[in-house]
Amino acid sequence: MRIFVTGGAGFIGSALVRHLIRHTGHHVLNFDKLTYAGSLTTVEEVAHSDRYRFVQGDICSAEAVRSAIAEFRPDVITHLAAESHVDRSIDGPGQFVQTNLVGTFVMLSEARHFWSQLDEEAASRFRFHHISTDEVYGSLGESGLFTEDTCYDPRSPYSASKAGSDHLVSAWGHTYGLPVIITNCSNNYGPYHFPEKLIPLFIVRALAGESLPIYGKGDQVRDWLFVDDHVRALQAVFERGAIGRTYNVGGNCEKRNIEVGQAVCAILDRLRPREDGRSYAEQLTHVPDRPGHDKRYAIDASRITRELGWSPAETFESGLNKTVRWYLDNEAWWRPLVERRAAERRGLLS
Repeated sequence: MRIFVTGGAGFIGSALVRHLIRHTGHHVLNFDKLTYAGSLTTVEEVAHSDRYRFVQGDICSAEAVRSAIAEFRPDVITHLAAESHVDRSIDGPGQFVQTNLVGTFVMLSEARHFWSQLDEEAASRFRFHHISTDEVYGSLGESGLFTEDTCYDPRSPYSASKAGSDHLVSAWGHTYGLPVIITNCSNNYGPYHFPEKLIPLFIVRALAGESLPIYGKGDQVRDWLFVDDHVRALQAVFERGAIGRTYNVGGNCEKRNIEVGQAVCAILDRLRPREDGRSYAEQLTHVPDRPGHDKRYAIDASRITRELGWSPAETFESGLNKTVRWYLDNEAWWRPLVERRAAERRGLLS
């Protein structure tokens, strides 16, 4: 198959690109604008493959998207390109509306234009796979899980923009017949995660001897999904998923944020102890909570397990160990990002 990946230089997109080149025979086009969160260093190890190509382009540019699609002629478009950091969406929501809503509209319009000109056999093979987030569902109480039938209730500019993009994709399926599939995932973590996100932020700040910020009491609960497990799910969905279907993808790993910080510190204590012999956990510091911070997310991933046979291979403990070891071994990748103050706190409404 020929897989067109938007955002293929970002965190999840690059993991998908690496996975497809390493473990399948698919041809991959990586279409990425290369913003602050995108870097071709994330795909260096597979860039030599004759099944891989890169095109620098903006999903908001219809001309650039149409040209890339026409030249590559994909069987599948996996749409991962998005602004994704909640705190940044609080500081500057306009960019999230532009990229996540307008960009998705452009992708859908150009996908439809291409698909409508295919012959019957190629058109039946084509899929538009939109990758979204569990944050569109809002906040859970102490119990319960998000299912594919949970009503949308986004609480941040980021989640609102992703909810809107999900609705656009669904509308293009219902109105125009475009063969669409949507996946909504829980919190991803793993190698090449941009260091302003929670787990890599804890790692790089701990190593620098800085405070490790815990929002509020640290009792917000997230379901953690190792990124390599996620991209296996994405492959299963675009290869075997039903048209018009939504699949939730979760790691079955609910953790409070304070537990995540403590777990990172414990691994660092073992793998790279502080020179003074004390625990990194002493650097954990409670800070004012983020505006509109959702209390709990948790995914019911039984549909994708039941229908497509996917389940996560990593526990939180095994995935976190792999992640911390990767950051310790790859300081040359994340150090320049940190030095550009990419890890500073955002979203304070000040």
